[in-house]
Amino acid sequence: MTLFDENVSVVPAPRQKWRRGTVIGVWSLTLAVLMLFVLTFVPSAYVIQQPGPVYNTLGSTTNADGQEVPLISVPNEDDDTTTGQLDLLTVQVSGNRERTPSWIELAMAWFDRSRAVVPIDRIFPAGQSTEQRNTENAALMTDSQREASAAALRELGYDVPQQIGVMSVDDSGASAGVLQQNDVITSIDGVAATSVDAVRSAVQDAAGAPVTVGFERDGKASTAQVTPRASDAGDGTQQYLLGVGLVVSFDLPVDVTIQLNDVGGPSAGMMFALGIIDKMSPGDLTGGQHIAGTGTIDADGNVGPIGGIRQKLYGARDAGATWFLAPEANCNEVVGHVPDGIRVFSTATLEQSLTVLETIRDGGDLDALPTCGSGS
Repeated sequence: MTLFDENVSVVPAPRQKWRRGTVIGVWSLTLAVLMLFVLTFVPSAYVIQQPGPVYNTLGSTTNADGQEVPLISVPNEDDDTTTGQLDLLTVQVSGNRERTPSWIELAMAWFDRSRAVVPIDRIFPAGQSTEQRNTENAALMTDSQREASAAALRELGYDVPQQIGVMSVDDSGASAGVLQQNDVITSIDGVAATSVDAVRSAVQDAAGAPVTVGFERDGKASTAQVTPRASDAGDGTQQYLLGVGLVVSFDLPVDVTIQLNDVGGPSAGMMFALGIIDKMSPGDLTGGQHIAGTGTIDADGNVGPIGGIRQKLYGARDAGATWFLAPEANCNEVVGHVPDGIRVFSTATLEQSLTVLETIRDGGDLDALPTCGSGS
């Protein structure tokens, strides 16, 4: 019996070739998977800013011991009928130098109007650790609370003396061996030292020439000559330095206590000041309205610019605020980026902010108030 014929060749069926479109699709899918893998693990040079927690300065917060306490406390509080809110806003940063967001996270944030993708060097300067940044922001928050308390009390008619103290002395700086920690700077070349900026301006105006520094040490007045040293300001110009760290201290006639944990930076200053004034004034400053805002403040009541204002606008909207106070200096970042359901007014001083609140409360002419689109 013959099972097979040795002279017969068995030819396998020809393998079917893939179409050109199929090949392109497979390679595209493979490339996409590889890119997805790379973008998931390759570090980026950016971080993401997004809306952070919102705090009502007229409400309560949790202290370090986990207890519920008023965010702002003043003795003999006049106002116990407040029904509205004065919200301060924060910005959260996703990522740091130890762990940057993935490229996929950055792409998702890019298409979210409430978030912003920013270079990491803008938030975390080279050579600065996350811990150092947190320490610096905590110090800025403390200073902001002091300035806000002074500004609010002065607005209410209190006399709030202030002095410029030496916080630190650079061992290799111009004032080494001349000034000491805890000295109080009283004048530069005979001109009263009314603020840190005034001291810096007077030193800069001397253009490197020796300046006569008036100061008090242990209650005794004295003077000394210091020759400021030039330093690169980073923008191609020179700045002249005394080689000391200065701090403003205030003799507050009222004991104002502000408790807010895990929040840093100076941008809550204006809202702190408004909260203090509301608590120390009879009646309701808000008129029952939900108002949010942001801005630095100095003891003279000047409102300054802040970072992340677009994220704060969305944070205010999401928290239910219908009115927003924005620093005049931030207006160029506000125009065209106001979320629906919120109305923005610009302000440059604490007095202007109070005018906005009073107009809202009394049902006044809102169209007469300055806005970021009105060339305030």
